[in-house]
Amino acid sequence: MISRRDFLQVSMAAAALTGASGFGNWARLAAQQSLTQDQLLDFDTFGNVSLIHVTDIHAQLKPIYFREPSVNLGVGPNKGEVPHVTGADFRKLYGIADGSPSHYALSSGDFASLAKGYGRVGGMDRVATVVKAIRAARPDALLLDGGDTWHGSYTCYHSQGQDMVNVMNALQPDAMTFHWEFTLGSERVNELVESLPFAALGQNIFDAEWDEPSELFPPYQFFERGGVKIAVIGQAFPYMPIANPRWMFPEYSFGIRDENMQAMVDEVRAQGAELVVCLSHNGFDVDKKMAGIVSGIDVILSGHTHDALPEPVLVGETIIVASGSNGKFVSRVDLDVRDGRMMGFRHKLIPIFSDVIEPDAEMAAVIEEQRAPHADKLAEVIGQTDSLLYRRGNFNGTWDDLICDALLSEREADIAMSPGVRWGPSLIPGDDITREDIWNVTSMSYGEAYRTEMTGEFIKVILEDVADNIFNPDPYYQQGGDMVRIGGMGYHIDVSRPQGDRISKMTLLKTGEAIDPSRTYQVAGWASVNEGTEGPQIWDVVESHIRKMGTVTVNPSNNVEVTGV
Repeated sequence: MISRRDFLQVSMAAAALTGASGFGNWARLAAQQSLTQDQLLDFDTFGNVSLIHVTDIHAQLKPIYFREPSVNLGVGPNKGEVPHVTGADFRKLYGIADGSPSHYALSSGDFASLAKGYGRVGGMDRVATVVKAIRAARPDALLLDGGDTWHGSYTCYHSQGQDMVNVMNALQPDAMTFHWEFTLGSERVNELVESLPFAALGQNIFDAEWDEPSELFPPYQFFERGGVKIAVIGQAFPYMPIANPRWMFPEYSFGIRDENMQAMVDEVRAQGAELVVCLSHNGFDVDKKMAGIVSGIDVILSGHTHDALPEPVLVGETIIVASGSNGKFVSRVDLDVRDGRMMGFRHKLIPIFSDVIEPDAEMAAVIEEQRAPHADKLAEVIGQTDSLLYRRGNFNGTWDDLICDALLSEREADIAMSPGVRWGPSLIPGDDITREDIWNVTSMSYGEAYRTEMTGEFIKVILEDVADNIFNPDPYYQQGGDMVRIGGMGYHIDVSRPQGDRISKMTLLKTGEAIDPSRTYQVAGWASVNEGTEGPQIWDVVESHIRKMGTVTVNPSNNVEVTGV
């Protein structure tokens, strides 16, 4: 159907930079000279339909650093399958040269050195440039937003999502679906959705009281593009009331709803749909399973798990496209649709190298308008970092280690817990830590930092429950996020064991003593889904801690021993 040459291999003109640890200013000049905007956007237009996919932007309007995970374990049927291949194994799988632009964009190895050479990624003004270029080549291309858009920054929090609505309206998508948006509260979400000039889709968003499809979120939308009748079906994050506070959106229910998805596919086909696209926020493994159950979907545009894959994955006759996160990538998919069938496709995952892609002036003005009222507070320097600060990974990230250290110190706790969320940019050694940087990894509408007593037995129950959300071999029981981050305590996890039998060797680090199931410990954490949680906001806790430290040094945590991989 398609050859590997049609997938992303960002210009290998930079191959001379292979293994270029310790980049300096020269390396940045070399990277910029080796890469051009034309190279990044180069695409042999194919077929008669183009899809543009962005997802999991998490309100990142400006260029950032973002390190891909070095650990992303797969279990059950997905063990050893993409996206659960990382580092050197990932580069070998896709033929990516060490030190190349693709290495930097798609892999975690030598990240700090490569970041100094290739610079930041993303920025919605650069995304706008890419989208406009694709539309210039294919004027009726469909732009689809996979959700997690109105969440994740200082300006998004203080505008209750309005900054991202304004920016996305300027980008002019054709449809979107949802996840973290609902943590603005259903009243605000409803208000924003009613104002949108494009489709807000969710076949699995139901009225909780009547168990009927929501009138505000239609299941699908038809588009006529390239002489083809296209149906886009929305799939919101199915586990919203489990992963996020149910009390914030009590009138809605979610779920995967395979049977309803099949009914929607059959319905749009009966109405003449020649191409069926699922705009999904399921997460990649859930999308793979759904593709094997629901027949008739041609393309799944996958979101939620932040995976960036240079090739689509084929399940039966369905292609699954993963487009990364934080504005770091834009996917373009061209399709040849004839006689009501997808006959072939061509795909490119376009990395948004912000030093290479020219910012779009109109979008840059919109972005600055959103940020201007907050500019001074965003830019205030709180401290510096000597360490690479990143979030992604199944068990730890140095940003989360820093947050746990702040909770232990500022809240005078024995043990700290930080949620295993995937969003949040990285910082490289030598960077200032601004208030904006702190908010980029803590901003949410339920950020209270609680302090409470928990028995050792209850702490184990929490760890076992979260572990099953991640390592249950059935993707439909994997309900989001990475493992809860732990400070002040170590433990052993066997990911191959069943729930209740994965966690052992729990140890209080400050004494070296085993956690006593019957003893009570002071535990500090944040992002509790319980209504009425009390405590200072997590961003204030972290800011106070960093101010006291001045310069942050965080070595990657080794307090979790993992077996059964």
